[in-house]
Amino acid sequence: MHPRAGASLSRRRFLALSAGGATAGAAALSGCALQVSTGVSGAGETVTVMVNSGDILPEQVQQAKKDLGIKIVLIKYDITKLIAMLTSGNPPDLVRGVGAVDSPFFAARNVAEELDPYFARSGVLKSADLDPVNDLWRYDGRVQGKGPRYGMAKDFSQDSMYWYNTAAFDKGGVDHPPETEPVTYEEWIDTAKRLVQRKSGQTTVFGGSYQGLTRSTLLTTMTASAGGSLFNDDFSRVDFTTPEARKALAWFIDYCKTKVGPSLIQPDPNGWDGPTYQAGRLAMANNGYWLGGMIGTDKKLAEVSRLAPAPVFEGGERISACQGGTGLWMPRGAKNKDAAWRVFEWFFGEEPAKARASGGWGIPTLKSMRSLMPAQEDYQKRVLQVQENELKHFSVVSFTPYTRADALDALFNQIAPAAMNGQISVDTLAGRLNSAINEQLKRGKEQVG
Repeated sequence: MHPRAGASLSRRRFLALSAGGATAGAAALSGCALQVSTGVSGAGETVTVMVNSGDILPEQVQQAKKDLGIKIVLIKYDITKLIAMLTSGNPPDLVRGVGAVDSPFFAARNVAEELDPYFARSGVLKSADLDPVNDLWRYDGRVQGKGPRYGMAKDFSQDSMYWYNTAAFDKGGVDHPPETEPVTYEEWIDTAKRLVQRKSGQTTVFGGSYQGLTRSTLLTTMTASAGGSLFNDDFSRVDFTTPEARKALAWFIDYCKTKVGPSLIQPDPNGWDGPTYQAGRLAMANNGYWLGGMIGTDKKLAEVSRLAPAPVFEGGERISACQGGTGLWMPRGAKNKDAAWRVFEWFFGEEPAKARASGGWGIPTLKSMRSLMPAQEDYQKRVLQVQENELKHFSVVSFTPYTRADALDALFNQIAPAAMNGQISVDTLAGRLNSAINEQLKRGKEQVG
């Protein structure tokens, strides 16, 4: 149940579940849905877009002014600032979001505009042309992947896939993974144990990195791969003690305990996989297709790099989900919706989208742009073949609307290191995670209503 239309927006309620205000907790927000105009030119308007640095480049802002006649004003993405703008009734016209975790959160709070009427009349973004990954931006009030569209992904990867360095495998005398059939998670970690290199008690080459985009999306996806669900039917509770969730949790804790790769208890000094993989200090990198944009800048590295399917659990399902799906959504209280939609069309269906597709930094989310993906070099053709086969196994793995992924990660990061260091068992960890996370989800559900 949503709050009544026109009800005052309470920033305190929106921030109620945040950890020191840094992450947004659940809240019940409302906004009046405005009538959709029949015109979408937007020429002469100003559109404010809240994004991260690099999402929209300064030269693209200039190009939009020239091509569309619309002035784009960029605001640096900040969740606390966004909440303040939403609750004051003066939100940005478009906002960056991660479809896998943000779409149910904002849709459930009644602050995101339903975009189906815009898609229906668009000459640029046709529903039949939308890749299924855009279903991450759908929410029917109960589950993700169905119902109205609230946004769109700019590009995507199947984030459980991983890259590997054939030179590291050859040096270690380890067979290369199959290109179209997945290894099991058990096989993956055994390989990482064979490839890790240590000197004087320090890891000099990581055998593999497998941390996902967030711990919560990683464990949600791995639980689905094991044949279960981390959440109950209405996404108001987690249960890490089910056989499937426990299997995923135990595997991840084993990955951390054995120190074959970066983790909370063995941080990567570079902060993320990219530079470490480039330097030859990481044999396997759990990053989907998008990492190829970086790998492709170094031809020698590209020639020894391969992309492999997402692993599966022994006896489990073959699921290759997207844990990101970053894109844009439109607040219901936006003042310049027609102009914002024209920018939306341009960003997702015109020159910026074509540039992203040809750069290899992600799979385009319009099927008609697949032909722009890099395929000139032999190594690019090989990667593309693996990726195209993997698309058959994509599915939406639903996330809870009652809190944000970063808030769940904050709890996990507080509780899990004791298990990673061998101080508590996986079963004890499962119980502690259930208690802490379910308390947060309970408050979130109460506030959403």
